[in-house]
Amino acid sequence: MRRLNRKKTLSLVKELDAFPKVPESYVETSASGGTVSLIAFTTMALLTIMEFSVYQDTWMKYEYEVDKDFSSKLRINIDITVAMKCQYVGADVLDLAETMVASADGLVYEPAVFDLSPQQKEWQRMLQLIQSRLQEEHSLQDVIFKSAFKSASTALPPREDDSSQSPDACRIHGHLYVNKVAGNFHITVGKAIPHPRGHAHLAALVNHESYNFSHRIDHLSFGELVPAIINPLDGTEKIAIDHNQMFQYFITVVPTKLHTYKISADTHQFSVTERERIINHAAGSHGVSGIFMKYDLSSLMVTVTEEHMPFWQFFVRLCGIVGGIFSTTGMLHGIGKFIVEIICCRFRLGSYKPVNSFRFLLRMATQTTTYLF
Repeated sequence: MRRLNRKKTLSLVKELDAFPKVPESYVETSASGGTVSLIAFTTMALLTIMEFSVYQDTWMKYEYEVDKDFSSKLRINIDITVAMKCQYVGADVLDLAETMVASADGLVYEPAVFDLSPQQKEWQRMLQLIQSRLQEEHSLQDVIFKSAFKSASTALPPREDDSSQSPDACRIHGHLYVNKVAGNFHITVGKAIPHPRGHAHLAALVNHESYNFSHRIDHLSFGELVPAIINPLDGTEKIAIDHNQMFQYFITVVPTKLHTYKISADTHQFSVTERERIINHAAGSHGVSGIFMKYDLSSLMVTVTEEHMPFWQFFVRLCGIVGGIFSTTGMLHGIGKFIVEIICCRFRLGSYKPVNSFRFLLRMATQTTTYLF
């Protein structure tokens, strides 16, 4: 009984065989078939290599949702050099939510030389080149996200030469924590003083001829500090042509959660619009000389996640490539062989047709002549 059941099982399995065996006498090789086979194998090898490179690559997925976090603080990371001495300038933030001045105790005022060394100029030139490419090709931002390390740094390198030149500028760097509402970070003449009714700077003690708001933004970012990410204003340099000149930057900040295979950070992206003008009250151009960065937060939050093709999908695509090329090349080879046979048959028929028709006409003419005589 067991043997009978086993035989029935084997016969049932044989009936389900989808790969019937072809006798060797039915297999016929040809030069055209070998050529097509070589082409098929070469194509499969190339497509397999390309598919494997796609499998190794990753891409960034963007998801959007409403930002519901209003209670946390927003961190502003600043590294700006102004072409004025530190005792003449002051930096702080005007918080529009509470209409009060947020203290800038987290900033450090460091005397510096405004002109860069040769190595620093090369760094700035490369950074500006990257910025121009980012404005043209937005897909490069994905490459920056994927290659970002928390340990990597894009900060201005230290001077390689021992300059004996006395400091003529002030480097303002550090970070601030402000409310997650629109605000205005600004650097202007005089130190900021607390005032119950508004916002004031001690500008009366500074000589007007010493005003020079030429500046260089080595770094400006919002949120968690990720040094490897290049922000829109990094490497920006502006030269003032007048003492009474105002530089304005209108910034729209978008909260961003970045999750890659290398880092995970809560940072912010931002877009910026620049404007500069000379203060001339007689001509109707009112304002205060200085550097003003007015920022506003978007209500949307972006989650950027690095994704990778799963192995099962890669395997399915690989099987599709192999099977598709086999079946496609087989069909093309059969169609090509059929067309060649038709063309060859036509040529053969065409070579005999004129002779047969001539003989037929000659025979008919002979028979007609005999019949007349």
